Amino acid sequence: MDSVPIAITIEHAVISPERRGNQKELDMSLARIRRQARILALQILYEVDVANHPLEEVLERQRSQASVAQPVRRYAERLVTGVWADRERIDRMIAEAAPAFPIDQLPPVDRNILRIAIYELLHEPDVPLKAAINEAVEIAKQYGGESSSRFVNGVLGTIAANLASSGS
Repeated sequence: MDSVPIAITIEHAVISPERRGNQKELDMSLARIRRQARILALQILYEVDVANHPLEEVLERQRSQASVAQPVRRYAERLVTGVWADRERIDRMIAEAAPAFPIDQLPPVDRNILRIAIYELLHEPDVPLKAAINEAVEIAKQYGGESSSRFVNGVLGTIAANLASSGS
């Protein structure tokens, strides 16, 4: 039997009829795409945040990178443009959840991991709340400082509770 290629995008998954029953495989692929996209979004937002490079310039350079799969690039761009468009609201939410830590004094990695996860909590209903938080914590472990994962987990837990209590 020949292997059947699978084409997956974040917006719409297309799977051959022979493999439609394997939802777990699709979920794993979407999870992998989203993980890579979150990391790419973090890199883009970090550069914009720290080096003050214009967002469009950084995005354009990233678009020219042939090594990034199209579904990863599309979701990363959606995350970045969504975070950028809603960053004032997102930053207010971070400030309310962690009042002892001014947003401009947070490590840039932590700040942007939080922004991405909060954007997903607010605007990506197909991303489960626990998945958004767990992914943010894992990325913080990988790219942040020693206490980044605990800080990210605490802030996102507070924000998730606030969203649940407000019905958002």
